[in-house]
Amino acid sequence: MIFGNLKYADKYDFLTEKIKACFTYVKEHDLTTYEKGSYKINGDEFFVNIENYATVKREERFWEAHKKYIDVHMIIEGKESIDVSFCDDMQIKSFDENRDFVELIGEEKATVNLINKGDFLICYPEDAHRTAIICQQSQTIKKAIFKIKL
Repeated sequence: MIFGNLKYADKYDFLTEKIKACFTYVKEHDLTTYEKGSYKINGDEFFVNIENYATVKREERFWEAHKKYIDVHMIIEGKESIDVSFCDDMQIKSFDENRDFVELIGEEKATVNLINKGDFLICYPEDAHRTAIICQQSQTIKKAIFKIKL
């Protein structure tokens, strides 16, 4: 996993072109105007989901990972904490192949606070993540989750 902010995008030359395409997309599109939903950029190879939700207590959330996609979580408005761990250190609870959704059970290794516009977290298939956790106080956030097919 990689945590960063778009203002340092020129420092991330080591990232794949597909991941850097997320940064370009954000620079060229005003995501604050997007409604909640899924937006195709390149079919099922590359798309973005816009989410709005209220952050909640850690105990109310679940662990997830994906086998076919890289997730790039990016804050548009609000603040959110995301717990992270490695899938190898967790137990698989279920896998829905159609949704590419692995539900896991385990403990966090760390917590990332996405608190500034442009903060992002890149999660690869080996990275478990638990999103929508209160950061400072419960609030409704808006974020983009870019999905990049491997």
